[in-house]
Amino acid sequence: MAKSNAALVIVESPAKAKTIEKYLGKDYKVTASMGHLRDLPKSTMGVDIEGGFIPDYQPIKGREEKIEELREAAKKASIVYLATDPDREGEAISWHLKELLDLPDDKTRRVTFNEITKKVVTESISHPRAIDMDLVDAQQARRILDRIVGYQLSPMLWTKIKRGLSAGRVQSVATRMVVDRENEIRAFVPEEYWLLDVLLACGEGEDERFTAHYYGMNGKKRELHSADEVAEVESAVRTAPFSISAVRRTDRQRSPSAPFITSTLQQEASRKLNMTPRRTMSIAQMLYEGVNIEDVGTVGLITYMRTDSLRISLEAQAAARSFIQENYGDSYCPAAPRVYKTKKEAQDAHEAIRPSDVYLTPERVRKDLTPEQYRLYKLIWNRFMASQMANVVYDSVSIDAVSAGHMFRATHSAIKFPGFTRVYDSGEDEPNLKQRPLPALREGQEVSLQNIVKEQKFTQPPARYTEDTLIRAMEEKGIGRPSTYAPTMSTILDREYVVKEGKALKPTALGETVTKFMTERFENIVDVTFTAKMEETLDEVEEGKKEWKSVLEEFYADFAKALGDAEEALKGVRIKVPDEVTDEKCDVCGRNMVIKSGRFGRFLACPGFPECTFTKPIVIEMPGQCPKCGGRILKRTSKKGYAYYACEKGADCGFMTWDVPVKDNCPECGHTMFKKSGRGFKKPFCINENCSNFLPEDKRGYPKKKAAEGEAAEPAAEAEKKAEKPAAKKTTAKKSTAGKTAAKKTAKKSEAEDK
Repeated sequence: MAKSNAALVIVESPAKAKTIEKYLGKDYKVTASMGHLRDLPKSTMGVDIEGGFIPDYQPIKGREEKIEELREAAKKASIVYLATDPDREGEAISWHLKELLDLPDDKTRRVTFNEITKKVVTESISHPRAIDMDLVDAQQARRILDRIVGYQLSPMLWTKIKRGLSAGRVQSVATRMVVDRENEIRAFVPEEYWLLDVLLACGEGEDERFTAHYYGMNGKKRELHSADEVAEVESAVRTAPFSISAVRRTDRQRSPSAPFITSTLQQEASRKLNMTPRRTMSIAQMLYEGVNIEDVGTVGLITYMRTDSLRISLEAQAAARSFIQENYGDSYCPAAPRVYKTKKEAQDAHEAIRPSDVYLTPERVRKDLTPEQYRLYKLIWNRFMASQMANVVYDSVSIDAVSAGHMFRATHSAIKFPGFTRVYDSGEDEPNLKQRPLPALREGQEVSLQNIVKEQKFTQPPARYTEDTLIRAMEEKGIGRPSTYAPTMSTILDREYVVKEGKALKPTALGETVTKFMTERFENIVDVTFTAKMEETLDEVEEGKKEWKSVLEEFYADFAKALGDAEEALKGVRIKVPDEVTDEKCDVCGRNMVIKSGRFGRFLACPGFPECTFTKPIVIEMPGQCPKCGGRILKRTSKKGYAYYACEKGADCGFMTWDVPVKDNCPECGHTMFKKSGRGFKKPFCINENCSNFLPEDKRGYPKKKAAEGEAAEPAAEAEKKAEKPAAKKTTAKKSTAGKTAAKKTAKKSEAEDK
């Protein structure tokens, strides 16, 4: 129990408070602020622009009890350590706490923890510092910029387009990037090209055959763009002999990827673990704040997870190298520690994301973690350890075969030394690793032509962004910072400017309309270069090179002019958002239904309203075919909001399942395979009872549901019927109030900012 005059340590979360209090002992009392306690008011602008951008910070409503509790604790404490997160936001929270609790300078100390371990916590407490006002001012500048944009631009969107809309410096640019990509896809004109392969042989055996791909003519690379060009090459090589012009065998090396930073962690977790950026950061926060590990106690398993730096401490490097030598051998440990170069525009405030103790391996702590925590920790641990290991070495062979001046090339790579892939691989394996090895050939050797294979292809449009590729693009362009990626993704999806089709992000008609309006009237707000420059300017404020209020003055001068010009030009104008017409037919009148947004999200509605009021949930077609009749499998939502999957023919077929259909077919029977629903990877299984690969329900990873005693199980067709009908009624009944409810919610919270 802490002494009555013990030092007070204020952190942000209760989980972190418990962990740190165990490390510091009875001379310290550790408590949590639960995030911000003071902020700009929600009901008004809260910034005196004419008076010099003076913010009106007020205690957050509903937090009075916590504020009083901290104030009393601070009065009794000998010293108050402000130990909020080690970033701009955390520095600002510490400053707000100091102001709110009336803490004198001689009683206030600022400490930060890059990792929550006993060693780091005790060392940090021993070396406190003052609050860094440059960091605070950079956060204030961002906060006020977002407040100005949100509170002055969003109301214009309401009056000119639709109530409930919002604009923000980062979210608007992210939406524009998705819209621009969609426009690229629409404008894309496919170009024809051809693949031409030859099957060659140097003997009779199957192992003495190999496939070579067309490379070019007379040693120069050439693309084949038409059937005539292919026919010309084919005619020439059919009548001329083939000979080996070059055989090259080399050892080629591949280096490991750098340890994770915030953006790459979100990208890889999305790609490999199917986690959203927000979920990734939530789980990472838990791992950082502390987990109770058997025989170890409560410990933070990873370093701070909001970082853009690739820097690694010398101590962590030494520990990793020692672990590698002990567990994999000296050959897997490079001669010198690996150092990764951080981008020049990075803040470089913290280390890269790494395990706090490499000897706490994923398998050792697995039983103390939730499945999601384990999978994310394993990803972080593996990536860091691999980043300090030796290169993978490939034995690469390249063979050029020539006929009538036309060159065909065959390549093959085999792993000679696995290096870092013993621990982790990004998944970008060599495409020719799985091919059959090439036969032993020598220069000048003649080979015979066995077959020619040609295939017409067309260039494909650029792929739509996914959450991970959009984050990567934002990072490359300098849009946002580590703390903004996850909330930006959530905002553009929640506002329905963008929707997900599978993993792909597609702009809605609303998103395109808002983006067009913003591009025409507020070019700077949605300009990638301008936004990136603003991020650099905020970094300069953090570094003490620029004064934060002068940054706001410079921005507001142009913004206010654009706002006034838009108001004048759009007097009396109302911009209509075009309906998104679908291929679904209205069950009542047969019209093509359109997508509408309501209280419960997007739904299909008949465009004939008010004459026809029919609505139904949006139909999402899943991969595969119905195992009963071969029809389409559709994703539907039950009356309680749960997703289930049913045949498009409904009760006429009767197929319904809670398991998720996947794109892969069973290798034994060819039927569509399914997987258990839920987050993360789930192994697909076959549900065809007549297949040797069939997996019974009680072995699919969840307990078999039993009907109550004396009660028959509900038929699938009836379950589908009951699940489907209320969804349609519910949407119809709430349609008239959906817009009002959304407008009220937005009126209360009109600010659209990028936190």
